[in-house]
Amino acid sequence: MTKRLNEILPPGCIASVEGDGGVGIAGLAYDSRDVRPGWLFFALQGLHTDGHDHIDAAIRAGAVAVLHDKPVDSPVPGVSYVRVADARATMSPVAAAFNDRPSSRMAVVGVTGTEGKSTTVWLIYRLLDLAGRKAGFVSTVEYRVGDAVEANPKHQTTPEATTVHEHLARMVSSGFEYAVVESSSHGLSTRTGRLADVAFDVGVMTNVRHEHLEFHGTWERYRDDKANLFRALDAADHRKTIGGRAMVVSSFGVACADDPSARYFAEACSKPVYTYSAGDASADLYASDAVIDERGANFVIHDGPSSHPARIELPGAFNIENSLAAILVVSRLASIPLAELVPLLPRLDPVNGRMTRVDRGQPFEVIIDYAHTPSSFEAILPSIKGRIRGKLLCVFGSGGERDVQKRPAQGRVAAEYCDVVILADEDPRGEVPMALLEDIAAGCGRLSRGEDLFLIPDRAEAIRKAFSLAAPGDAVLLLGKGHENTIDYASGAIPWNELDEANKALAQIGYRQSAGNAGKGAS
Repeated sequence: MTKRLNEILPPGCIASVEGDGGVGIAGLAYDSRDVRPGWLFFALQGLHTDGHDHIDAAIRAGAVAVLHDKPVDSPVPGVSYVRVADARATMSPVAAAFNDRPSSRMAVVGVTGTEGKSTTVWLIYRLLDLAGRKAGFVSTVEYRVGDAVEANPKHQTTPEATTVHEHLARMVSSGFEYAVVESSSHGLSTRTGRLADVAFDVGVMTNVRHEHLEFHGTWERYRDDKANLFRALDAADHRKTIGGRAMVVSSFGVACADDPSARYFAEACSKPVYTYSAGDASADLYASDAVIDERGANFVIHDGPSSHPARIELPGAFNIENSLAAILVVSRLASIPLAELVPLLPRLDPVNGRMTRVDRGQPFEVIIDYAHTPSSFEAILPSIKGRIRGKLLCVFGSGGERDVQKRPAQGRVAAEYCDVVILADEDPRGEVPMALLEDIAAGCGRLSRGEDLFLIPDRAEAIRKAFSLAAPGDAVLLLGKGHENTIDYASGAIPWNELDEANKALAQIGYRQSAGNAGKGAS
């Protein structure tokens, strides 16, 4: 696919064009290492590096055009230079145009929230798929843009606009009629514009907790950036051509009534906003009579005067809410009666790295989860502590160069529910690992060093330590890494697989034979 440069440049934001404005563009890149012959390079000013310093490298790699917002001292003959006010803001509309605005050819669902985004994206996608609808998705954990579900190789919930629109375009080419997009606060922020040109038809808010203040500055700004998803429902043109058919998609919002911010999101747009709840009978869809077990939950779903007994094979009370969000979205978007969707709920499987059980026949539970915030700890730890007969042991850390305020709060919540806490590297990045763990330990007030509180930066060693302390009837939680495949240090990323490391550690203490569920979801 090749597009003329002047065909994909948005009107009104171009300060100047030097060179051939009609040059053919074969691809887009914002990293000079990804540039191929015939591509357009976006020179972005980043946190650690400035793309303007890599323009020459991009040209050597074959870039025929450069989009920039700072002066270029020595233009190369034969290369087109496009000067704009803000290169990052311009990247989104250019990516949308280059890929023929793919979000105008699917019904697009965006899911935002501090917790539950990846799971809710996955459950919406799976329900659509089980109901016979052609759907793709993009999440922190995985994505599907073609024939199969693929692992997301990067620690980035919402990718840059070039990748977002490329993924959506591949979904259109695959014949998908629905796209479900995990929408982070970073991606929704006007500072990045990653999702600015996606025509969302449905916005979902799972909850708003304390997170990412290193980027947003305040909780209010964080919430306001997330609400851009609902504001986008008013901005989008919902007249779409899906599967070759022209139609108007009836847009709406979905919000968790159990979260105090539900009204704030409902007031962010003029579209109808439907609510769901794990127990509030005033919500449009709510659950009652929940019975939780280690494998999932039984409950009753209420939709106005109708009620439906339901079962999910997804552990954790919070997954009742995630399931309600998914069934509410799919029922209203795809016009499928609840009575047809409820029987599909037991077939929903967990997301990789979310409440994943590791069972090699050991007499204690081992569960892997991505939980990495104080509020996610509060959602997971009490229910597990309440149902086990032994001790609760927990291994976790915190991300470096991220929100430092949450670290002692993580320690406080863990110390409240756990009998043993082992602090280990998560992604220290440029910070000193032990100093970072000390920040968390500052919140672990009642625990004693060397008895029930251990600081072991080496995560593999920390996991082995947890297993060595576990007794029959105990539960060991490995939190914070989940599906991620690296641990990031100042010196670079090292490969990591939490499931493999857990299995390896269990094998080292004698549990060498799988019990048939070593690494499957807790279902």
